[in-house]
Amino acid sequence: MFTKLITSAAVALQCRKGVTAAEYAILAAGICVVVAAAATSLGPLLNAKLAGIFS
Repeated sequence: MFTKLITSAAVALQCRKGVTAAEYAILAAGICVVVAAAATSLGPLLNAKLAGIFS
């Protein structure tokens, strides 16, 4: 009986680690999308500002 409890607890912990990894992957993908959108929208403005400074 005690062995089954330990086995069940070990399986539950392994499952939670997988869920946490998936959550971090989704969060990282969301951050990448936000950074890409910001770079796309602010890229021309930043390029013009830097061209004015360095010319």
